[in-house]
Amino acid sequence: MNKHAPSLSERLADDIVEIIRQESLSPGDLMASSRELAQRFEVTTPTVREALRRLEATGVVEFRHGSGTYVGAGFSRTLLVNPHLPRESEDSVLELAEARLVLEPPIVATAARVRDDLNLAQIHRSTDNALHPPRFDGDAPVHFHVALAAATGNTLLRETVEALLYVRSREQVEIRHRYHDRERDHAEHMEIYTAVKDRDAEAAERLTREHLTAIRDAVAAASREEAGR
Repeated sequence: MNKHAPSLSERLADDIVEIIRQESLSPGDLMASSRELAQRFEVTTPTVREALRRLEATGVVEFRHGSGTYVGAGFSRTLLVNPHLPRESEDSVLELAEARLVLEPPIVATAARVRDDLNLAQIHRSTDNALHPPRFDGDAPVHFHVALAAATGNTLLRETVEALLYVRSREQVEIRHRYHDRERDHAEHMEIYTAVKDRDAEAAERLTREHLTAIRDAVAAASREEAGR
C-alpha cells in the first residue's frame, strides 16, 4: 500500500514548525510575515498562507487581524484540537463529566505528592476561577484543574486535563450551568488546594472525587429532567 505523499503545504507547515522551534519562539511571539516566509522557502505567498491555515486549525499559530501571525497556544501540545467538533449534546456533556471523574482524582493525588512551591502558588491563584465566568481564549487564566495537573510535572497529564476542559469548552460551559453554586464550587476548590498544600495525597484524591461526583450527579440529574419534559 502506497503511503500518502505529503503535499507542498503539509511539508511547508512542518518547516514552519521547525522554524518556531529553532528560533525558540513561544506562544504569543510574533512570527515572520507570510511574504517573508514565502521568500525564505522560495514558494508563493498563497502556498505559505495555506500552510499557516493548517497550523491555525490545530492552534499552532494564530492570526491577529491587522497585527500578524503569532505562535499559538497549541504549538507545544501533544494532544491536538479537532476544529470541527459537533455541537454539544446531552450525551457529550455527561460523557465529559464522567471522563473527568475517572481521570482527575489520581492525577491530583500525584500532584499532592510531588508539587513544588511554584506549583502550589499557581493552584492557589486558580482557586478563584470558580467564581468567574469561564474563558477559553489565549488570555484566560490557568484553570484550577489544569493547574493541579501541571503540578504533577507530567506534561501529558496536564495536556490531557487541558484538552478535556478547553477542547470540550462548550460542554464545560454547560456543566457550569448545571453545577451552578459558585460559592460551593470555590469552597471545594479550596479544600482540594489545602490537601495538596499539606501533601495529603489521600485526602486530595478523595476530595477531588467527591467534587467531580457532585458535578457528574448534577449533570445527570439535569439530563434526566430534560428527557422527562
